[in-house]
Amino acid sequence: MKSSPFKTFFVGKSEKNPDSPAEDDQGAEAHEETLKRIQGFNLKPREIRDYLDRFVIQQAEAKKVLSVAICDHYNHVRQCIENPSLREIDYAKQNILLLGPTGVGKTYLMRCIARLIGVPFVKADATKFSETGYVGGDVEDLVRDLVKAADGDVELAQYGIVYIDEIDKIASSGSTTGGGGRDVSGRGVQINLLKLMEETEVNLHSQTDLAAQMQAMMEMQRTGRSRKRTINTRHILFIVSGAFDKLSEQIKRRVQSSSIGFAAGAAGAVAAARAHVTHDSDFLRLAQSRDIIDYGMEPEFVGRLPVRVACQALTAADLEKILVTSEGSILSQYRADFAGYGIDFEITQPAVCEIAAQAYQENTGARGLMTVLERVFRNFKFELPSTAVKAFRVDEKTIAEPEAVLCSLLRENAQKQHEVLRADVNAFAQRFQTDYGFELVFDDGAVDVLIEQSLAADKTIRALCEDKFHNFHHGLKLLVADDGGDGSKRFVITRDVVENPDKAISRWVVERFKKTS
Repeated sequence: MKSSPFKTFFVGKSEKNPDSPAEDDQGAEAHEETLKRIQGFNLKPREIRDYLDRFVIQQAEAKKVLSVAICDHYNHVRQCIENPSLREIDYAKQNILLLGPTGVGKTYLMRCIARLIGVPFVKADATKFSETGYVGGDVEDLVRDLVKAADGDVELAQYGIVYIDEIDKIASSGSTTGGGGRDVSGRGVQINLLKLMEETEVNLHSQTDLAAQMQAMMEMQRTGRSRKRTINTRHILFIVSGAFDKLSEQIKRRVQSSSIGFAAGAAGAVAAARAHVTHDSDFLRLAQSRDIIDYGMEPEFVGRLPVRVACQALTAADLEKILVTSEGSILSQYRADFAGYGIDFEITQPAVCEIAAQAYQENTGARGLMTVLERVFRNFKFELPSTAVKAFRVDEKTIAEPEAVLCSLLRENAQKQHEVLRADVNAFAQRFQTDYGFELVFDDGAVDVLIEQSLAADKTIRALCEDKFHNFHHGLKLLVADDGGDGSKRFVITRDVVENPDKAISRWVVERFKKTS
């Protein structure tokens, strides 16, 4: 594989024992190595954009904004490490708000960036927080998680990145136009997040984390010194995202009613043309602070997110590109799933187009691709691993009639399937001998009837045999234990034995008794 010019600069370390000098030395060495890598950070925004292009289709503006923000953040981190006095100088962070419909790549962009970043990174959903922390999480836990990601290194954590998804879900429920707010404490959560985004000192130990507080006290008693108990959020970069489902409709109404009468339609058309609107969600590009506030977000909260960028809705052509060109394509995942059973498939270009077209109709962005592929491949993934099929072709008919194509494929491989089932019978005999020490030799008649029953009952050979012979070894033990027997542990299994194992055991016992009497 070709090596990538992009490095992961921060690597989390294992928990350290504060009483172990050796582990302290190792931690110090790792810390110095991390700082050196950050100081050597030299990626340019275009290089980060190119990296993101490998995985995420479209969203050029979002990639540009994120690339610049990451580079600026790294450069700031590097300068603060080189010159600690800069830490006290006010720094206008480029906290970012990502808007866009579901499934367009907002979270995926951040996942890709997480593989690049050289400072601690944490991700959370806004819906898990509550105003008080008694129900749900405490927003300050985000910062504590940064410290954990930095293996307790507060100096490194204070330059971390926090990504919060579904931020629109904490819009104030009192908003009449928002519709995103479902948590009555949404306003309180926003206020608490505002404190973090602005600047505050966060206690490293939550008031409800008694174990951590006890550990800190014990460490103080052992060493006579205590670690730093707070972390300042001044230099932590915050990136938040949300679908803001109803916001585009709200903006569309504002744009189209910006003038009266005929002029209103003209003004709306001009504004839409300037924004290249092809989908209602594209109106998010015209979002102003007032729009977001009217949606239910606090003015102060919106003010702490000065950089805003909207992700556009994906077209069917975009979804097709995701399937074919993206390194993180869901199609590649399905190939890997089948490869786990030694199965490969070929897919035609018309089939790719049809998958993309159906996924577009789902109206869930790239997530629609998985919906369609799961529907098409569901029974293929269930049936084929137990068959002789090692390769198949996916065309337009497969997408339109997956059940019919699968049945045809199984019929074409019926003869090979009998060979697979025969091998399954032999595999059961081997397991039986390993578990109980008895050698079962299935003749052709026995194998044939097992295959017939397996196909008729839609049951695997393994399950069928385990059901038929689950008590068989007890009877065999009686036969072998009979002093009058020859002690042989080899038994031939015929069609009659398969059809009625208990009757066969009884017959063998009678025959053995007659021989010895």
